[in-house]
Amino acid sequence: MITSMTGFGQACAEIEGVVYTVEIRSVNNRYFKAALRLPDIAAFLEGDIEKLTRESIQRGTLNYSLRMKNVSGQALFDIDENTLKAYVSRLRRLVPGDASECTIDLAAMLGLPGIVQPIIPDAEHTERMKNTILKLSSEALEQLKQSRLEEGQALAEDLLNHCRKMRDDLEVIRQRKDAVVREYHEKLRKRVEELLSQAQLRIDNDLLAREVAIYADRSDINEEITRLDSHVTQFESCCKKGDAVGRRLDFITQEMLREANTIASKASDAVIAQCVIDIKCAIDRIKEQVQNVE
Repeated sequence: MITSMTGFGQACAEIEGVVYTVEIRSVNNRYFKAALRLPDIAAFLEGDIEKLTRESIQRGTLNYSLRMKNVSGQALFDIDENTLKAYVSRLRRLVPGDASECTIDLAAMLGLPGIVQPIIPDAEHTERMKNTILKLSSEALEQLKQSRLEEGQALAEDLLNHCRKMRDDLEVIRQRKDAVVREYHEKLRKRVEELLSQAQLRIDNDLLAREVAIYADRSDINEEITRLDSHVTQFESCCKKGDAVGRRLDFITQEMLREANTIASKASDAVIAQCVIDIKCAIDRIKEQVQNVE
């Protein structure tokens, strides 16, 4: 079954006094794009995480967020005392007179560049943190894929419902197309007889037959009906597949619209015209939904 490009996945775990929370959201995009938000202490994993997401998702924009909260009381960040002292020393030199009367807000100074630095973990701790984050990322991705699959099932049901409506209208057109030629023949014959009766002339049946044959050839929509029916069959088949078929469905939809427009231009009949309008409305709804398919 098809997969939607919209979904959400989350995974949490507490390891060594640190709570890790991974959240992944995905929205529509013609291509794959990953937007990652990582704490500075885990920034070195950006390449690994992007590779992991690319292996799982083919289309869509992924918003990946990792949060780390220390619940053990051990700080994840350190204060660069040398840099802080350098800031304070320079500020004191700027104050005229007795610098001891100068008040410095240390809390505000912590926001200056270079003061607060993430603690650099050792190799063993880094490896454990890496394994934890990648494991949680995989779990969140599985949830995301399941979410996208569930929404894809709803999308598939809606798309197949529109296909069934198109088939109903196509069947009406198929049954109506031969009657259109017969009605044209009869109308043309009656009109010609009316005109010739006034001039007391006889109708040339061969000429009338040629005219009807020309009209029948110009208004022949058998090929268009067959192609449109084939496109609908292809579309239904793609909806039942589990691959990333969004681009293919989009292309098939364009071809369906092309055939519907050709039928509308060739068949000068009110019933067929109404059916074509219904088909084009269904195609338009399908085009909207297909933009959500991976």
